[in-house]
Amino acid sequence: MYLEFWGAAGGVTGSLHRVHVGGADVLLDCGLFQGRREETNRLNREVPPWALEADALLLSHAHLDHSGNIPTLVRRGFKGNIYATPPTRDLCSVMLRDSAMIQAQDTAYLNRKAARAGSKHRLEPLYTTDDVQAALQHMISVPLHRPMPVAPGVTATFHNSGHVLGSALVQLDMHEEGRRTRLLFTGDLGREELPLLDNPEVVDGVRYLMIECTYGDRTHPDVSVMDQQLGEIVDRTIKRGGKVLIPTFALERAQEVLFALSRLAAKGAVPEVPIYIDSPLAIAITEIYKLHPEGLDDAVQRRLLDRDDPFSPPNLRYVADVSASRAIQQSNEPCIVIAGSGMCEGGRILHHLAKGLGNSKNSVVIVGFMADHTLGRRLIEGHRKVKVFGLERDVWAEIHKINGLSAHADREDLLSFVEHTAARGHLEAVVLVHGEDRARAAMAESLKEMGIRRVVLAQRGERLELSTVAERRQR
Repeated sequence: MYLEFWGAAGGVTGSLHRVHVGGADVLLDCGLFQGRREETNRLNREVPPWALEADALLLSHAHLDHSGNIPTLVRRGFKGNIYATPPTRDLCSVMLRDSAMIQAQDTAYLNRKAARAGSKHRLEPLYTTDDVQAALQHMISVPLHRPMPVAPGVTATFHNSGHVLGSALVQLDMHEEGRRTRLLFTGDLGREELPLLDNPEVVDGVRYLMIECTYGDRTHPDVSVMDQQLGEIVDRTIKRGGKVLIPTFALERAQEVLFALSRLAAKGAVPEVPIYIDSPLAIAITEIYKLHPEGLDDAVQRRLLDRDDPFSPPNLRYVADVSASRAIQQSNEPCIVIAGSGMCEGGRILHHLAKGLGNSKNSVVIVGFMADHTLGRRLIEGHRKVKVFGLERDVWAEIHKINGLSAHADREDLLSFVEHTAARGHLEAVVLVHGEDRARAAMAESLKEMGIRRVVLAQRGERLELSTVAERRQR
């Protein structure tokens, strides 16, 4: 019985972990790496042989760094079942298709560029929409709290992780040669008391906890502080005649931003200007949120049942076609633009940044985690020149970072979750994944101060024998 780590082990993206029990293999997630283009392209194409032969895959949630490489896995020959909550399967249906279409567009652009330079080398996308359709046929929807045998000796149960719609803690009850044990994988853990989603659940009887620690070295401000910050930025930018550009992940972050703008508008805290959702994907996902109120906070559920849409601030306008998006980019009209991708590595936000970064009237509001080597990270690091579409651009727009909108647990949330889990089980070890090294080191130190005796910082390619962990714990 052992764990093996491939992605999100020493980094944040590319989630892929192996659980080996007896003769069975179960995968936890299969996500895309994000960062430097050449490096991530190589990493995303390196699927380990054991992943292709696995019996099943358990998907924690639909964010692409957790789900985005599933079509590659199926394309290469994976034949097992893929288990996810009903909202996660619905979200994957639109998100993975969108990912395939973006890959097709990006590779076509790069191939044209290479051809003009005289190169005969041609790139191929990781997968196509046909591969996405094949992957979706492997997916089985399993509601929360319903135990499901997924492989010989392995039963899985999903619990609410409070991160995004449909996100789940993955509980694995494992049986090998008379030994039984329980592993809990958090996927991405949500924050307590966010206004949109229910709080993360606590699971009893956990012996091994694999926990993300994206924000393991920092804390988020209170939601009310975040509202005030966002309101002040919008008010100041609009009054000087600028645009507010908000790069967002289409899943969760776009809905949180809309919900925040609705709250601010109700208080009269922001000017009445057009708010553009320039993302067909975010539009589709917002509709899926409305189809699955069971995963939302009670107050939000009541609003939806009363047909009081919490995701529709005044002057909201959906932008689907490219020509309308281009018109917004060319316009000098003060407005708010919400577009993907969240880390500024693709999507329509790049076109808005290409036009808007050089204008000192504008503001760019970063509302989520930016991985190393992404354009979003370079902006919040204060680079005054950045490359967009291969061309160097001057940065004169104001750059703001608001952590209050993050759906990731912060340091205090993570420590509280471990403490409550330990109080309701017999923790042998805590394994830290999904975090950069500085965040994981800080979290490891805090956990040891709490009294957790065995903390493992998972590394890519490392194999961790669970029995060995237990023996070390007993010494």
